[in-house]
Amino acid sequence: MEYRIDKALEILEQTPKTIHSFLENVSDDWLFCDEGENTWSPFDILGHLIHGEKTDWIPRLKIVLSNSENKTFPVFDRFAQFEASKGKTVQQLFREFSELRQENLSYLKSLNLSEAQLLQQGAHPELGLVTAKELLACWVTHDLGHIAQIARVMAKQYKKEVGPWIAYIPILKT
Repeated sequence: MEYRIDKALEILEQTPKTIHSFLENVSDDWLFCDEGENTWSPFDILGHLIHGEKTDWIPRLKIVLSNSENKTFPVFDRFAQFEASKGKTVQQLFREFSELRQENLSYLKSLNLSEAQLLQQGAHPELGLVTAKELLACWVTHDLGHIAQIARVMAKQYKKEVGPWIAYIPILKT
């Protein structure tokens, strides 16, 4: 599928609701489970998504669309959520994510981006030149990847419990 903002919005608008619906009434056993050392829990993933709303997608889009000669993105701290989420409840994180996402999508819609604007470039510190369209498509796939990650982390909690059915459950084989 070729990137279109209206199609991207179908996913980006649903992500907070999807995650909230999935995690809102589960115990801490599910919220804080992970896949082992140096892996993330659903709580950590939600914090990471919040950090992205604050420092990644729209801030980088603003850099791409700016008149600045230097269009290099600041380095994204993939682990900032660990400090930023300390002492917060999952309900606070849900609320913060939902509010930030709504603000960011309202801003994106207000831009009414043209095809020429979508082809403007910024410089990723590791990947080099990227277009606004690539950045925005990445936002969608990033959301979907983390939704899948949450499901995988939670599913793996019963990996040993499913017995021989593991042969039929691909998510447990990754």
